[in-house]
Amino acid sequence: MQTPPREGPAAPRILLAPMEGLLDHLLRDIITQVGGVDRCVSEFIRVTDTLLPDHVFLRRIPELNHGSRTGAGVPVRAQLLGSDPAMLAANAVALARLGAEGVDLNFGCPAPTVNRHRGGAVLLDEPELVHEIVAAVRRAVPAEVPVSAKMRLGHRDESRMLDCARAIDTAGAAELVVHARTKVHGYRPPAYWDRLALIREAVSLPVVANGEMWTVDDARRCLAQSGCDALMLGRGMVADPGLALAIRRPDAPPLAWDDLLPLVATFWSRLGETIAPRARAGRLKQWLNLLRRRFPEAEAAWVLVREVEDPDRVTALLFGGGTGSD
Repeated sequence: MQTPPREGPAAPRILLAPMEGLLDHLLRDIITQVGGVDRCVSEFIRVTDTLLPDHVFLRRIPELNHGSRTGAGVPVRAQLLGSDPAMLAANAVALARLGAEGVDLNFGCPAPTVNRHRGGAVLLDEPELVHEIVAAVRRAVPAEVPVSAKMRLGHRDESRMLDCARAIDTAGAAELVVHARTKVHGYRPPAYWDRLALIREAVSLPVVANGEMWTVDDARRCLAQSGCDALMLGRGMVADPGLALAIRRPDAPPLAWDDLLPLVATFWSRLGETIAPRARAGRLKQWLNLLRRRFPEAEAAWVLVREVEDPDRVTALLFGGGTGSD
């Protein structure tokens, strides 16, 4: 990729969000090659009543084998999800031993299956337990290992929003990411960025804004309404891998499809090394489906392979029969 232009003094920190089933280690490695991302957070690792073996962490976060960095050198923080403070602490210790850049705690996942098993956003009804979890993990890991958390505005409503934010703050977390919607809101627009200003006033730790940022204008409005100086980008970054650079320097040329296409080809090729052939086309189409929001060429590519499952046929249609073949 081209060397990014020099950033202005007010450029926000930008984190790449964890997105279960989408932003795995392969896609975050590809996206961070474009530039502009300061840190990634892994997909969550579910903790119940077991100390997980090392191979579970290494499969989920292979960057642990490389200094907890992507190929582009971007730090990757490990995320844990669960409700047992002692077991979360024990697994956080294992991650620290493996060299994790930090440990993030998930209080934001809205998935019904996760919530039914007392994980993610449902815990926002229990700020005392949220505090206990963060405090247990903070006590357990070495002082130099950051502990952060991600939450939503609440479970069913915002009535305990500030209680949860304060619980995370007083438990010793170094940073709080807030997705500016409740669990009930899901991912439906809008995101309520103004609520983050209330949270910022209530806590002393840095607050990172997250939710519904697809464009530079969205990011500007979020920064203005929330008062935050850091952003976490998820679907918007997958749809436009150049978004982080564009936010940092809006006057720079936007990422062109011709610059992105080699990375799409690399993603396709590496999928062949990591997942079963029957699932390979689906993963590519999942990314193309988001990319077509920003790139007309991605729309054309998605239409071309929409009903194609055979990897060799996808290769021939999109990459000329050369790049990405098995």
